[in-house]
Amino acid sequence: MWNVGVYIALTIAIFGAIIAVAAAAVVFVFRLKRKEKPNLSSTDSDMELQQLGFSVRTAASDKKVSFEGSQEGLDHVHLTPRKGLLELYTIEELKKATEDFNPGNQIEGKVYHGRLNGKNMAIKLIKTEHVSNVEVRLFNEATHQHPNIIRLLGTCVTEGSSSFLVFEYAKNGSLKDWLHGGLAMKNQFIASCYCFLTWKQRLRISRDVAVALQYMHQVMNPSYIHRNIKSKNIFLDEDFNAKVGDFGIRNSSVEDETKYPDVSTNPATWNLGYLAPEYLQQGVISPAVDIFAYGVVLLEILSGKTPITRPDNKGGTNVWLSEKIKAILVSENKDELRQWMDCALGENYWFDTALTMANLARACTEEDPCLRPNAGEIVEKLSGLMDEYPEDEHMLICESSCKPLVNSSTNNSSE
Repeated sequence: MWNVGVYIALTIAIFGAIIAVAAAAVVFVFRLKRKEKPNLSSTDSDMELQQLGFSVRTAASDKKVSFEGSQEGLDHVHLTPRKGLLELYTIEELKKATEDFNPGNQIEGKVYHGRLNGKNMAIKLIKTEHVSNVEVRLFNEATHQHPNIIRLLGTCVTEGSSSFLVFEYAKNGSLKDWLHGGLAMKNQFIASCYCFLTWKQRLRISRDVAVALQYMHQVMNPSYIHRNIKSKNIFLDEDFNAKVGDFGIRNSSVEDETKYPDVSTNPATWNLGYLAPEYLQQGVISPAVDIFAYGVVLLEILSGKTPITRPDNKGGTNVWLSEKIKAILVSENKDELRQWMDCALGENYWFDTALTMANLARACTEEDPCLRPNAGEIVEKLSGLMDEYPEDEHMLICESSCKPLVNSSTNNSSE
């Protein structure tokens, strides 16, 4: 009997141990599953936080979106958690900013000056179909901070045929305004004020534009070709620092106007003077196209003349600035170069520096794109020229660029 009792006790103990092991296994599996569940919910939570981090705000007074996408159309734009933000303005906000697009706020053409919430802005009217061509990658955080690139602040896309791009406002207008006059100059300065850019300002503007091109061509990856460099698209802030603009509309200005015209029979506008031969004749696009246009801008800065000048006599042919400088430099006649320089400068410039810049511009406008310097080489050359000035000569060139006409003779005699 005692042996039977022992067997029963052992059986019960073994059965209890089996139940305990099974229970422990169930608890282990249960805990394992509970550990897996938070991971899944955490992933979902992270996704939600990411979506919230896209900085999309729908309130009418504070609508911002950060995005990047294909240049082919807005359908390809997708949200990414970037820091660079573009405002989404309403048409009502832009009407308020421009006083219902009052002609008094017109800067030039389809560009208006606006002021909203204490911020100045330049508002450009464009075709809605061209909004999809905005190169969004130009306006990431790095580009926002670049001192020589005008900032795109936001857009206003309407259901109609016209929409708007809103840019940083350049207080001193465009380089074209200062070199060739323009509506912006008439609005900003009184008629009795003789306004011009000093030699130091011209040299610094030349370098600023080259620095912007160096960033686009040699720093951005992939590199960016502007394709519409001209004095009209170079803007000056309150300190006369130059900023390259008109990035928003890709292909809509140059190609629409030219379509590779026969220049001999249709010298329509100044714009043709900026276009490289390989682009006009074959439609070839490369960074060298921007370098050619930059060379023409450099010639404008030196001479104060437009890219294409109509002859005084009816039977003459148009004079292209890029061809004129070649003839002057080949002649090796210093007096001819002095006469070609902008008369607004008088004698307040350094001839040797002007000669170096003229040769640089000629190199930029070579027929063969392979012979043109790249943007980095241009920056190096111009930076070297700026470093050559003694400090006291810097002060001389630093004078105000606004002198009343009635006192110009007095000022000249006292200098």
